[in-house]
Amino acid sequence: MARKKPVDFEQSLSELQALVERLESGDLSLEQSLTAFEQGVALTRDCQQALTLAEQKVQQLIEQNGALTTTPFDGDAE
Repeated sequence: MARKKPVDFEQSLSELQALVERLESGDLSLEQSLTAFEQGVALTRDCQQALTLAEQKVQQLIEQNGALTTTPFDGDAE
């Protein structure tokens, strides 16, 4: 399986916000709206994946038995 490029959360979120503004403007045709919506769904999934990976990393840094411990993290494992 090909490795996916890590998601830049802030960039994806910014692109998603721009898409929402375009959709809310009402200036897009139906076809353009559907295309923008599809892009928005993909960006939403990318953002959710980035947040899930960040949460997993944080969980690995949680204090265990009174000592801060870390464990190796493989972000591509699913």
